Amino acid sequence: MRNIYVFHGVNLHLLGVREPDIYGNKSLDELNAKMVAMGADNGLEIECRQTNHEGEMIDWITQLKPTDFLILNAGAWTHSSYALYDAIKGVNVPTVEVHISNIYAREGFRSHSLIAGACLGQISGLGTDSYLLALAYALEYQKYRDNKGVESPEGR
Repeated sequence: MRNIYVFHGVNLHLLGVREPDIYGNKSLDELNAKMVAMGADNGLEIECRQTNHEGEMIDWITQLKPTDFLILNAGAWTHSSYALYDAIKGVNVPTVEVHISNIYAREGFRSHSLIAGACLGQISGLGTDSYLLALAYALEYQKYRDNKGVESPEGR
């Protein structure tokens, strides 16, 4: 079975504390526990990590294998890091970009994702459920790829 990783970027350790009107009251530990439980319900281990250091995030990404799956909330790096884009493209790991808030309904600079072009898709604006929907997709993606030998349910 393939590995599913959830990487949280800059400032996401502040979930439940930082701007709860935007990001909600759930802590990062609570979110991770929900992700791990959802994985366990499907017979998978989900590995969750958080960092405030861009180089560390790049190291994590570049250690992944093409058979892995990445759920990534890069936080503010979404709008500023060509290096994350290059890392994702470099390892060819199926990746879903997630955001808790609707980045298109916020400040103008947030509506442009530099990493979107390296990702299969993006889920944003649904609170921490954005992660759970990305995980549900990852589970289906993995199952389809394992059973059919193609890259995604859409045939990409």
